[in-house]
Amino acid sequence: MRVAFLGPAGTFSQEAMWTAPGSESFEPVPEPTLHETVMAVQEGRAERALVPIENSLEGSVDVTLDTLALEAGDVAIVGELVHPVRHCLVAAAPIDLGTITTVLSHPQASGQCARFLRTELPGATVVPAASTADAVRALTERGHPDGKWAALGTRLAAQLYGCSVLVDGVEDVAGNQTRFVWLARAGEQPPEPAPTGAWKTALVFWGLGDEAPGWLVACLAEFASRGVNLSRIESRPLRERLGHYMFFVDLEGRAEVGPVAEAVAALRAHADSVRVLGSFPAAG
Repeated sequence: MRVAFLGPAGTFSQEAMWTAPGSESFEPVPEPTLHETVMAVQEGRAERALVPIENSLEGSVDVTLDTLALEAGDVAIVGELVHPVRHCLVAAAPIDLGTITTVLSHPQASGQCARFLRTELPGATVVPAASTADAVRALTERGHPDGKWAALGTRLAAQLYGCSVLVDGVEDVAGNQTRFVWLARAGEQPPEPAPTGAWKTALVFWGLGDEAPGWLVACLAEFASRGVNLSRIESRPLRERLGHYMFFVDLEGRAEVGPVAEAVAALRAHADSVRVLGSFPAAG
């Protein structure tokens, strides 16, 4: 099975992918951006994809949410995976921290290590990279003669690209985790049984009636009145005009069963667009 992930080799996405049962049979398909990772399933370049959707320190991964909501209409979430995230400060060769002038990394990683960067590398410039593995790989491919560049990335990436780990565990909070979701073509890949017996549904909705007082309350009341528990709600700009938003909701239960199905149907009376992004086994 072809499985897309944010590449190149050595990213946290690949690290998480290899922890999944049956991963020995995967054919990895590295993609240069998260947007293209999601679209690999939409466009048929991969049968599945594993993408980050939420981090315990930095919150939701906006690119994943926006692409699922607005561009990948034929893609569904069919599972989730929670993976511990441990960042390393990496250099092409052992160097003293005090000589580092520039740190490369993905913005999510930089945010998760913000305190370390402020306190331990206060004079360093943080430069964004497409992924943590790209940041580590750049240390050897671009050739920085002054030897004063470092990157935030995985230990796996340091090993793959022949770099040195200067400091392990530089994330700001111990227990840092990222929730990944498995993507497949809608209707083509049935979710696997939930190991805990629990299910989760993710959906997105919006409506131009959102300017009316109480509109969002009325939408959410359809779930509350039926005893459906929401585990997450977040807004993102609708990208049509200023002041209008789309709302992402995770809730307990399956979209096609009982009170959840009733609530989703009732929500359609309030919103111009309601899309179930997927019903899938909860990670626990």
